Amino acid sequence: MKTRWLIILGVIIAVGSAFGWWLKRPKPPQFVTMPAAKGDVSRSIITTGSVNPVVTVQVGSYVSGPIQSLYCDYNTKVKAGQLCAKIDPKPFQVALDQTKANLTIAQAQLVKDQAGLSYAKSNYERDLGLLGQGIVSQDTVDSDKSAYQQASAQVKLDQATILQRRAALEAAQVNLDYTNIVSPVDGTVVSRNVNVGQTVAASFQTPTLFLIAQDLTKMQVDTNVSESDIGGVRVGQKAVFTVEAFPKKTFHGHVTQVREAPITVQNVVTYDAVISVDNPELLLLPGMTATARIITEERNHVLRVPLQALQVNPSRSSTAPGPQTVAGKIERRVWVLRAGRPVPVPVTIGIEDGTYAQITGGDLKAGDPVIVGEVPEGSRQSRDGQRSRFPFHL
Repeated sequence: MKTRWLIILGVIIAVGSAFGWWLKRPKPPQFVTMPAAKGDVSRSIITTGSVNPVVTVQVGSYVSGPIQSLYCDYNTKVKAGQLCAKIDPKPFQVALDQTKANLTIAQAQLVKDQAGLSYAKSNYERDLGLLGQGIVSQDTVDSDKSAYQQASAQVKLDQATILQRRAALEAAQVNLDYTNIVSPVDGTVVSRNVNVGQTVAASFQTPTLFLIAQDLTKMQVDTNVSESDIGGVRVGQKAVFTVEAFPKKTFHGHVTQVREAPITVQNVVTYDAVISVDNPELLLLPGMTATARIITEERNHVLRVPLQALQVNPSRSSTAPGPQTVAGKIERRVWVLRAGRPVPVPVTIGIEDGTYAQITGGDLKAGDPVIVGEVPEGSRQSRDGQRSRFPFHL
């Protein structure tokens, strides 16, 4: 009996040891895979900027004086020639009346001097005839001639004075007309910088009274592109951006201008890349901050894999080959799960967009399960609570 119990105890110990070894044995790795598939890959530049109208007109004043009345305010829709404000016209009306009076005086003086010219001419011609008869002296004729020439010159002076007075009258009329501040274009008033009673001084610099956006349905984003990225920006490239007011809406536009003037702020050099965008719903307002993505290179409907697939190394070999350049192309390798085992597949990489990499060559085909990671050992559980040896796919 003692021997039998010893045999049973030995069998139990052996079975327990075998079961313990079975539980602690090395488990085959499990991998997370994603199928290689066709899709779009785009390389882009992320930048920020501000939304502005395409054409903005500053409406100023040519003359000085107090604002008598206002006819435009913020968001007012205006037409070209529409009256927006009026400067007190009284001083300019007085100046106009004065120049009119001066012109009238000059015209009257001309009439008077023309009459004197006519008399001097007749007197000279009469004495010239009498000189031949010996009735008057040569000195008298010379005096008459001089008087006639002076009268003729005076008439010409009066005519020039009239032209001068007429020019002064036109200038006074222009100044009076400038008291009417009108819109030069069709658009929307986005800024008003004056109030009724405020005095406008235009002596040294033309003050800006209104800021008018010509067409708010056409907007542009002035982006600040760093000098390290500006080399990849070209006119005509697609761009998308968002604004904080509409975080779930994406606006689409294209680059219409890359300005060569540098913008230096705290020794950081940027360049203005202008993105034009349609704004038919008037959602975009001047001054909004935009986060833009300029697409510098794009490939549509190409074979692509996640970038993680280029970084995994299921063989756990420290001597795994890195990227190589073959015939000007970057050659890498990805791991494909075939018959439950990872198999390396050499591929040629095109452009990358931060999420996917374009596959331009190699033995990889659409639908191949590409390994993008390994399942942590602690999470290798099947639905029934048992440990699973089989890989799964995303």
